[in-house]
Amino acid sequence: MSFEDKIKELKIELPEAKAPVGNYVATKIVGNLLYVSGQVSMNSNGELIKGKVGKDLTTDEAYKAAERCGISIISQVKNACEGDLSKVKSCIKLTGFVNSTEDFTEQPKVINGASDIVASIFGEAGMHTRAAVSSNSLPLGVSVEVDAIFELN
Repeated sequence: MSFEDKIKELKIELPEAKAPVGNYVATKIVGNLLYVSGQVSMNSNGELIKGKVGKDLTTDEAYKAAERCGISIISQVKNACEGDLSKVKSCIKLTGFVNSTEDFTEQPKVINGASDIVASIFGEAGMHTRAAVSSNSLPLGVSVEVDAIFELN
């Protein structure tokens, strides 16, 4: 099954790949590696998912926010691959940042939202290394931000 077919089977609607809002690029290909800049938590209506995890959001709500970051990453990958996800060989790494209270310790459970969606779509090729870290603040007050590195064919 192709990655596109898997997206349809899972009933995932990829959002438009957003242009950067600063002095950087959304994606960069170096050799056969595709780097995806951090994607912030946005709901399906394009509204930012904001707040501190452990205070304003539960772990489960933050998991969904991280899942939305993962979906945005896939949109950026598809855009960088000129609409052809078959160019993806594997996901190498995700790095997830969680805007959380100082006593919150479930960052890995939150970032599982992004990891699970990538693995669901790309299967074995979606298995990646990862870091899940806490932050006292993220841009625009968002709850989660995730960046990625992919290997291309």
